[in-house]
Amino acid sequence: MRSHQNLLSIMPISLSKILLITLMSASLMLTVGCSTPRTKPASVTDRTSASPESTPPGYYRVKKGDTLARIALDNGQAPRDVAQWNIAANPSFNPNVIEVGDLILIRAPTGLKSAKVADKKPAVDKADVPAQAPAVAPEVSKPEVVAEPGIRLSSPAKGKITQEFNETNKGIDIAGKVGEPVLAASEGKVVYAGNSLRGYGNLVIIKHDNTYLTAYAHNSKLLVKEGDAVRKGQKIAEMGDTDTTSPKLHFELRVNGKPVNPIPYLQ
Repeated sequence: MRSHQNLLSIMPISLSKILLITLMSASLMLTVGCSTPRTKPASVTDRTSASPESTPPGYYRVKKGDTLARIALDNGQAPRDVAQWNIAANPSFNPNVIEVGDLILIRAPTGLKSAKVADKKPAVDKADVPAQAPAVAPEVSKPEVVAEPGIRLSSPAKGKITQEFNETNKGIDIAGKVGEPVLAASEGKVVYAGNSLRGYGNLVIIKHDNTYLTAYAHNSKLLVKEGDAVRKGQKIAEMGDTDTTSPKLHFELRVNGKPVNPIPYLQ
């Protein structure tokens, strides 16, 4: 009888412990379940892989401070050609209004060619063409200008080189006086004459062929205009100090749009 009473007195305590243990186990399982990290987070990777910032071949994505002329120069193209290509691809394209993130064509679309230097040659050159030639000539595709192999440049100005080529300067600086002549370093076509490129002042860009461009900056006066064909040694501008602190010529050579040291190319 006594052992039976003892058993009865123990049972409520045992049941309480069992209940407590059960509640603690459930709580622990709930806590672990809530703290377990997700195995599949939000698909950030998928959005990154399809990022709108990717740039297709043959295009350039506009960055802050870009102008169409700057984009063309940095990619070895004539600003007018770049404008023409983009208008052909998108008739609503405005070359004077480009925004950060826009895609700009920097290579001629299939079937569309760059303007030729020959288109701007004086009429007297046409007098030398035989009478039967006009029907055939438009079908002949020729380079804009055939430059000398490896291109040899004449000095664009007289004076001391005060700043040599480096990654920041991208060319050489030749000191001089306001009004001194600036000469075309090789024959070619003027593809830009203006002052819309910040840091260059009054600028002339000459395209010599599909590989080489030369740029002449900080002029006080421009003597050529876009589309003019120029010969080697021709006076194209007068030295100045526009967008700089002292009179000088900043001269650049671009090979496929990339700035290179022009000194090895000078005769």
